[in-house]
Amino acid sequence: MNNKLEYIKQLSFFNSLTDEQLSVVKSISNIIEYPNGSILYYENDSYNKIFFLISGLLKVYKIDKFENEIFLYHIHKNSLISELTTLDNDSISCFSNAEFMEDSIILEVNFTELKSKFLHKNILNNEFINEILLKTQQLHCVVNRELVFDATAKVAFMLSSDLEMFNKLKRHEVSFMLHIQPETLSRVLKKLKRSSIIQVDSSEIFICDKIALQNIYRGE
Repeated sequence: MNNKLEYIKQLSFFNSLTDEQLSVVKSISNIIEYPNGSILYYENDSYNKIFFLISGLLKVYKIDKFENEIFLYHIHKNSLISELTTLDNDSISCFSNAEFMEDSIILEVNFTELKSKFLHKNILNNEFINEILLKTQQLHCVVNRELVFDATAKVAFMLSSDLEMFNKLKRHEVSFMLHIQPETLSRVLKKLKRSSIIQVDSSEIFICDKIALQNIYRGE
């Protein structure tokens, strides 16, 4: 395993810190490796530490009353994982489940110590605000996908916002994530191809007209 400090420096969240401050982060944190398929936390868990994804991929989801998995979003490397709703409490509640989709590396930081040594001194506050705003934007996207978008808009939005993930997954996995039938996904892709918005080459999708694709889910 590489030096802990080198891992911390890979996270843009800590870019504004001095070498001395980075050493403090190092002293209150741990690096943990997780294999593909393992669980970071379950809904209703509570921790006094926050998690950052250094490398790998994480799937965030909820379980409905019928034990069905409801996909919310993916978290990519160089991101804050924890679902922060306040900086006042030392304990962070989990409002969803998080499962690793690849072998991943996590930085976990003692939240109480982080607040004492940084936030209470107005250090890293802007970074936290930006991360909370990004989480809010992710949830807005989930609301649009589940309550506003039709099947075509759902597919167009994922192609536009996360083409790499779309191409990485099998078609039935994409259908499951978007909560549409595989046959519906196939029809939408064929329609987008006929309109010259996308091109399909050996099952890999290429975007030919990004503006037209965005107009589909923007309603323009």
